[in-house]
Amino acid sequence: MSFKDNPGGIQGVIKDTRKMVALAEEIGFETAWFAEHHFTNYSLSVSPLMMAAHMAGYTQRIKLGTAVIVLPLYHPMRLAQEIALVDRLTEGRLVLGIGSGYQAYEFERYGLDVDERNQALLDGWAQVASALTTGKTESLGFNGEALRTDFLLNTLQQPLPPLFVTSTNPHILRAFEPWNPTPFMTAGYRGSPRLRQMVSDARQGWEQAGIDSQRPVAVQQYIHITDSQVQAHQAAERAMFVARMIAALHEKETLTDGAFITAPPFANEPDAEEVCRNLMIGNPRSVADRIIREVQDTGATHYNCFFQFGDMPIDPALRSLTRFGNEVIPLLERELGRIRC
Repeated sequence: MSFKDNPGGIQGVIKDTRKMVALAEEIGFETAWFAEHHFTNYSLSVSPLMMAAHMAGYTQRIKLGTAVIVLPLYHPMRLAQEIALVDRLTEGRLVLGIGSGYQAYEFERYGLDVDERNQALLDGWAQVASALTTGKTESLGFNGEALRTDFLLNTLQQPLPPLFVTSTNPHILRAFEPWNPTPFMTAGYRGSPRLRQMVSDARQGWEQAGIDSQRPVAVQQYIHITDSQVQAHQAAERAMFVARMIAALHEKETLTDGAFITAPPFANEPDAEEVCRNLMIGNPRSVADRIIREVQDTGATHYNCFFQFGDMPIDPALRSLTRFGNEVIPLLERELGRIRC
């Protein structure tokens, strides 16, 4: 839900999202994921739980995932109640993605220190998990006394909805281990070469830490199906728009024009051809072959497809998604067997 030049403005981004999710459900995708970001045009999705609850009313079957709830930005006791409510509002279609966040720009505007995010994630999750799985949790009152709180709401899916975590840190994964988390990785514009390395490094680190190194993993890729080199390069430019915003948000001083990020090209930026090679941009056969190799190389059990990146115009995004369903998925299933897309 990035906002760049959508002709419908903010409302156009929202309407585009509804169209994309409806088509994904029609094609047979398993889950639609919603991000969380704040205060800039990097994304208008400030609440993935709110987006999941909203889209439940526009869909019937597709699961609705949070990718991800930035837990350090929430009061854990409120978050636990909202997770439970949304799982029930969606009739048990919620998929729970949890992460620590990474953008100092956002943390600072909430009065928080991004360097403390991992400990905040662990502390917050302990309270959320206790509330949702035991019906009670403890916190400190204003006078420093411990307060035990009973929770009426619990999730429809027991003990919790399916859980994904955007961390490969063994210490964090151990804390989430009782709920069988799936690590979720993305390499953004760097695509396949970086994604393969990330998964390989993670598995090596897990093995050294004595935890299951062959666990399922989820990966995300930018995807655009087209036979046209011109349209492929246009998609690559949309991907780089997102990349430039991320690079700007990593700077100590993020330059903005109001809430719009000033995001010029960065040093050693790849050209459109390299972006197309690294991402899943191209004709159906080439994209299918590359996805198959990537799944086999990484052992990914969940493949997240990012179709409308960088506020891409809705017509080419819908066309790409339709062709993926009609032309790419059959090729994937011929090689990989029946898949839940």
